[in-house]
Amino acid sequence: MYDLAVMWEWIAFSVRWLHVITAMAWIGASFYFIALDLMLKPNPALPDGAYGEEWEVHGGGFYHTVKYLVAPSRMPEHLTWHKWQSYTTWLSGAALLMIIYWVGGELFLLDPTKVDLALWQGILISGGSLTIGWLLYDQMCKSKLSDHPTFLMLLLFVILVIMSWGYNQIFTGRAALLHLGAFTATIMTANVFFQIMPNQRIVVEDLKAGRTPDAKYGKIAKVRSTHNNYLTLPVVFLMLSNHYPLAFGTEYSWIIASLIFLTGVTIRHYFNTMHATGKGPHWTWGVTVLLMVVIAWLSSVRNTETWEDAEARDLTPYEQKYASAAGFEDAYDTVLGNCSMCHAREPVYGTMKWAPKKVYLETPGDVARHADQIYLQAGISHAMPPPSAVQMDEEARQIIIAWVREVRNQ
Repeated sequence: MYDLAVMWEWIAFSVRWLHVITAMAWIGASFYFIALDLMLKPNPALPDGAYGEEWEVHGGGFYHTVKYLVAPSRMPEHLTWHKWQSYTTWLSGAALLMIIYWVGGELFLLDPTKVDLALWQGILISGGSLTIGWLLYDQMCKSKLSDHPTFLMLLLFVILVIMSWGYNQIFTGRAALLHLGAFTATIMTANVFFQIMPNQRIVVEDLKAGRTPDAKYGKIAKVRSTHNNYLTLPVVFLMLSNHYPLAFGTEYSWIIASLIFLTGVTIRHYFNTMHATGKGPHWTWGVTVLLMVVIAWLSSVRNTETWEDAEARDLTPYEQKYASAAGFEDAYDTVLGNCSMCHAREPVYGTMKWAPKKVYLETPGDVARHADQIYLQAGISHAMPPPSAVQMDEEARQIIIAWVREVRNQ
């Protein structure tokens, strides 16, 4: 039965839920330890090898944390490792990317108005590109550039800008920003898996063997962890961007995504400085606001595609399958009469200026391309049209259901 689509939708929702939960745990732990590290205070009474201490109060109790710059004199009996938050976030994110952008690639991944690719080619670019950033970044960190951390971060930013532009030349706006987020998140998780954790294991093994650990391993882990700290907020924005067409659906979305990385730097610089000194540099908020004003201005440039352009474009095999099915004409008329006033290149409903999520439902190709989403949103569920709009009667919904199931049952 085609209602397997419902199960698939719930699988995607469940994986997304897991991804959000684990991301919250990872980001929370990352921010906490960066703040803790910056707030440490020296104390002559601390044990040998201790770098600083911090007293905190939370949940009705007091916490006393001591940090050793390299390692304590002996291996503690109990040691908590912080790694699974990162791994599970990346694995669940990769699974979600496959579910939405690979399995649903003809709808969500490929943009035939930009480049003509087969789905397998798009998937190959999608998966293969995620490793490029880590390989380049890792080699830069291992080179003499590591002695110039500011210049190293500028080079990483250049790579991110290039990838933002490149993704936008191939994928849909949604997919482009999502892949840039996944590209960055891969660097972050690879930092944990290939550098931070292995270096910490070396220190632990030295302690167990009675050797004095080398301080360089802790320094390497600290640098990678700091980089992750500055990349976190832009990744969160990119993961949320597919809900906001002003972020992904404009002419300069790749520049918007690039500028978001700068806002992540300014915001984290404020909080990191505040944790270290007790007072953050307020100019960072002015810069952040200015960047957001520029982003808002860039998003106001309208999409150049017109209704006539879309109607003239040849249908893809995916679209043709739905457009040639029995019941399509009735379904098209139903969607046109109930949805196109909002989902148009020039919306005419109220004060709306952009189609929600940049989903257009005007031409036969538009409707065929979004068949699955129409089925889920306005067929078997009443999510669309929204309650404030003119409601679709049950007969109209059944027309949509019958049309899509006709295709799926072939």
